Amino acid sequence: GVCGCCGALRPRYKRLVDNIFPEDPEDGLVKTNMEKLTFYALSAPEKLDRIGAYLSERLIRDVSRHRYGYVCIAMEALDQLLMACHCQSINLFVESFLKMVAKLLESEKPNLQILGTNSFVKFANIEEDTPSYHRSYDFFVSRFSEMCHSSHDDLDIRTKIRMSGIKGLQGVVRKTVNDELQANIWDPQHMDKIVPSLLFNLQNVEDTESRSPSPLQAAEKEKESPAELAERCLRELLGRAAYGNIKNAIKPVLIHLDNHSLWEPKIFATCCFRIIMYSIQPQHSHLVIQQLLGHLDANSKSAATVRAGIVEVLSEAAVIAASGSVGPTVLEVFNTLLRQLRLSIDYALTGSYDCAAGISTKIIKEHEERMFQEAVIKTIGSFASTLPTYQQSEVMVFIMNKVPLPSSQHSIEDGKAGENRNRLTQIMLLKSLLQVSVGFQCSNMLTALPSAFLDRLLSAALMEDAEIRLFVLEILISFIDRHGNRQKFSTISTISDISVLKLKVDKCSRQDTVFMKKHGQQLYRHIYLICKEESNVQAHYEALFSLLMLISIELANEEVMVDLIRLVLAVQEIAQINEDNLTAYNRCALFALGAAYLNLISQLTTVPTFCQHIHEVIQMRQKEAPYLLPEDVFVEKPTLSKSLDRLGPEVFFWQSKISEVLGGSGYNSDRLSTPYIPQLTDEDRLSKRKSIGETISLQVEVESRNSPEREQRAPAEEITYETLKKAIDSVAVEEQERERRRQVVEKFQKAPFEEIAAHCGARATLLQSKLNQIFEITIRPPPSPSGTITAAYGQPQNHSIPVYEMKFPDLCVY
Repeated sequence: GVCGCCGALRPRYKRLVDNIFPEDPEDGLVKTNMEKLTFYALSAPEKLDRIGAYLSERLIRDVSRHRYGYVCIAMEALDQLLMACHCQSINLFVESFLKMVAKLLESEKPNLQILGTNSFVKFANIEEDTPSYHRSYDFFVSRFSEMCHSSHDDLDIRTKIRMSGIKGLQGVVRKTVNDELQANIWDPQHMDKIVPSLLFNLQNVEDTESRSPSPLQAAEKEKESPAELAERCLRELLGRAAYGNIKNAIKPVLIHLDNHSLWEPKIFATCCFRIIMYSIQPQHSHLVIQQLLGHLDANSKSAATVRAGIVEVLSEAAVIAASGSVGPTVLEVFNTLLRQLRLSIDYALTGSYDCAAGISTKIIKEHEERMFQEAVIKTIGSFASTLPTYQQSEVMVFIMNKVPLPSSQHSIEDGKAGENRNRLTQIMLLKSLLQVSVGFQCSNMLTALPSAFLDRLLSAALMEDAEIRLFVLEILISFIDRHGNRQKFSTISTISDISVLKLKVDKCSRQDTVFMKKHGQQLYRHIYLICKEESNVQAHYEALFSLLMLISIELANEEVMVDLIRLVLAVQEIAQINEDNLTAYNRCALFALGAAYLNLISQLTTVPTFCQHIHEVIQMRQKEAPYLLPEDVFVEKPTLSKSLDRLGPEVFFWQSKISEVLGGSGYNSDRLSTPYIPQLTDEDRLSKRKSIGETISLQVEVESRNSPEREQRAPAEEITYETLKKAIDSVAVEEQERERRRQVVEKFQKAPFEEIAAHCGARATLLQSKLNQIFEITIRPPPSPSGTITAAYGQPQNHSIPVYEMKFPDLCVY
């Protein structure tokens, strides 16, 4: 203490420190004396901690005495010493430095806070040679975060303080993020302060920015704003995040958006996650998606607008993440979205978030739930469009398996409420499937669309609901249209020159041929059955027309073309005979559909005689029955006729004539002359549209055509003039065939049950006797070489031959 009073006896380091301060603080730091102090510190690094402690002591005294000029000089000296000294003993000096910075930050003076922050940022940019085991930055994180939320009355000062706070947080991150021995900045206690502070500045764009600046303010306008600095700092923070730290960095973002109700406008939330997704390392993208999915589940009972915002943000994030690694979360995304879709349907139906209790404090608005459902469907489509083909196929199978269908009784709910829920669920899931199928492009449809998927999809086409049937048709069209031809068939017409459509046609590939061999009959059958629906409207017929034309362009070889022509002629027969009591509009629409299709297909086949026949019939319809052409049917006010049963033969397309003209050009005339009859399956029993009488009559009709019983009973016909005449007059044969089929249907609809049962019983007995004969021939063992052996009681008995020695017919051996 005595030495302290006498300047000459004071330690040298104190004299050197005292000498850097001028008598008048406005003169600034004494540079020559500062150079001496720096040289001394470099020469005797063990004195650094004492120099720092003494400077700290002087600065704290000057702050308390409001001698701010000397405070600035002390901080400038500290900065220069820090920049110059990188020795192993700097750690103790840093402790004094941080103590002084903390003292400045605690001050109420904005200028001192900014001064302290600037010094800390300079320190943060220094790479230290030795690590520190005991240094703590908790105070700095808290104080800088508080500065980021400054509410000073002066706008300019408030902006400067906030900017300093953001720079300070940036400095803390830089100083600690790469040093494993430092305090872990990724801990929730730090992230919960840093991230919301950055987001707060990111969302608060001051009004001054929106005003046009004056010439004097133009230079200030060019300076970086708090929002821009906060975004840069957030990007830097996320870019440094490792795999295990992503969760701690994203969770505060979600909480901030919740607390400030920022999901509903969704603009800021989308902006935030766009920054996040582009800042983090691509291989960590799926972790953000998982966080968003979990947050969506956690907000299951929040308002529909909030959930819709989360879903749209998820959509944006998922599209960006698709370029990185999203593999393991693909089905998780769709599973969560479909679960939320189902919950939204329940909310809309029950009017309550608690479906079990039926009590809810929140009012559910149906139109908001509908907006949420549309947002989910849009998200499903946008995310699926970024996936590779094989994953798109898996997603479609995944969605289709969740559609409640009559063929899967466990997923169907009973009762009126259950039916409404089933219908809404079916529509929403099929809408989602349609969104996925729109972006689906695959050359090999056989592997991309498994049989189980197509079976479930096509079974939905047999449902009574017209909207569901239309979705199924649209989905099939999306699958098949691989060259963008769909829009060219959006309107049904009988154009005279197909070249104006500029169709893109490729040769049918081998995979497409295999696909049609496997699934062609199934497709034809469902198209045929959809045509028989009375609830069809114009949109259904337009979709059917598009589907038929796209199959003809994308998947058709000669055999498929023949089958499609047979199918369309069978559809014409539906309208002509009208066994299903269709309305006049439905019948005219089917006639018009057949005319439009055959008109285009005849031009695709380029067979002149075929084109001539089709053109003649269309011309005849234009003269005598324009209500059978699409130009008069598929308009706002269609022209219809009630005298459809009295039409002349000249307005119909005849199978015999088409078979004759195409057969002469190399097509299979035998197949063309055979009327198309759909195969009956279990789906017809599950669909509620068919009566038992119709199902039995059609089955018996199909069976009776190829039954051996019929072949045995039919006597051999003599070839006479009359039989030849009948064979040539094939039009009359078609009429007789039609009459016979009508009689069969009438018999099974009106005959007593006992008579039908006896008929079926007789056929079953005949079949059983045939089977018994086959089994007896197959199972009876071959005779032994020595004939038969007489048993003890004199009865003949065959040899007992072991199974492995028996000789079976070749057909029984695998």
